[in-house]
Amino acid sequence: MPLLTQSTITPKNLAVLFRSAVYAFRGGFLIRPFVIALTLGVAGAVLSSLEEQNPAISALVPEVLFPSHADPQVAQAILTDIATSIMTVVSIVFAILLMTLTLASTQFSPRILVSFVRDRVTQWTLGIFLGTFCYCIAALPAARSLPHPFVPVATVTGAMLLAPVCVGWLVYFIHHISNAISVNHIVDRIRRETEQVIDELMPEPRRPAQLEGSVGAFPEDLEFLILSRRSGYIRFIDIERLRSLANDYRVCLRVERRVGHFVPEGVALVRVSRGDRITEERGLQLLAAIDIGPTRTLQQDVEFGIVQIVDIGLRAISPAVNDPTTAISCVDQLSCILIRWAARAPTRSYFYDPPHVLRVVIPWINFNGLLDLAFEQIRHYAVADAAVSLRLMRALDDVASTVEDPAIRLRLLDRGRRLFTGCAGHLQEDDLVRLRERLALLEDGIVSPRTTSTLPE
Repeated sequence: MPLLTQSTITPKNLAVLFRSAVYAFRGGFLIRPFVIALTLGVAGAVLSSLEEQNPAISALVPEVLFPSHADPQVAQAILTDIATSIMTVVSIVFAILLMTLTLASTQFSPRILVSFVRDRVTQWTLGIFLGTFCYCIAALPAARSLPHPFVPVATVTGAMLLAPVCVGWLVYFIHHISNAISVNHIVDRIRRETEQVIDELMPEPRRPAQLEGSVGAFPEDLEFLILSRRSGYIRFIDIERLRSLANDYRVCLRVERRVGHFVPEGVALVRVSRGDRITEERGLQLLAAIDIGPTRTLQQDVEFGIVQIVDIGLRAISPAVNDPTTAISCVDQLSCILIRWAARAPTRSYFYDPPHVLRVVIPWINFNGLLDLAFEQIRHYAVADAAVSLRLMRALDDVASTVEDPAIRLRLLDRGRRLFTGCAGHLQEDDLVRLRERLALLEDGIVSPRTTSTLPE
């Protein structure tokens, strides 16, 4: 089978590169804190310069706020003290943050660090503290005794106002961190981020008896393979770019692995028709439409959000932790994600250009795979835990009560029966009776769907 081999370095599609950069910078400690610090630093420099050019600005500040209008040494002392104090507070903030990240990664899952790094309160905290420091440093040269004394009164007053703001923000940050390390808040945040990904990938509501993807067939055999030139996880696929390139090159293609899967270097990533039309440069362009990196992200990867919650649940029911309440919270949030997924039209897998020619096929996980990913591992390890097994059965019933697709309802019933069978030899008889009762409710709901009513707006 023909293969396309290229150099190790591949050019990045600008759209994919820009999206990946925005996602990485928005979720890190670089862009937002840097912009805030730069803004306040420029404000300090500009305000002190304007104040020197227009002395009337200093007269606007009441002497009650800053009595020493003519003593530059007082202004220098104030700006210096605030700057040094703020740097001390910044070190404390970093210590609190690192302690929180270490605690969360060891107690819950190392994969949830992505959510902590993307936390906006933490980014704003670092930005405000560093910005206050930059403000004071930028304004400090303006307060001088030679060649003629000058006191930037308004600028120093601004620094004095920023100082209590930083103190108040520090108190809020400590309060926020104390809530952020709560497992319920962690799982809830992951669930909300995962639902946002679902909303972006699946914006349309599901219609009755809607199949998961339209059926299509390529007009030609896909015999030409384009190999991945780097190892990593598929984080984002620029579908429109692939479709445009496939139409321009007059070929059809199928991505061999879905978003979130690991692709080793040298493994087939794209299968293409008419290999004689794919030059080395064109192959590089096709590969550039697929972003591959060392870690999974929540750009298009719904499974990654579920994996994070499942990891927390599995660790909670392990013998070393034995925390069924946390596992139950994870099951509740997973059921919310499944309900959101089941209520949306399936993600498109077949893309045509022109309308009658199938150009691109993108694989996506279906509801059956998502259901197994969410519940199967927890079901397997919770066979001897009555509380978690009962909540799993209730979660299946909750999902079944919100969907009308008979195929999905039968899958949920099959998972319920599998759950009961797995627990049969591990739970006590009274717990089995309760589990059987909930299975009966699930079966009754499948056979005789419960009607729902919507309250008027």
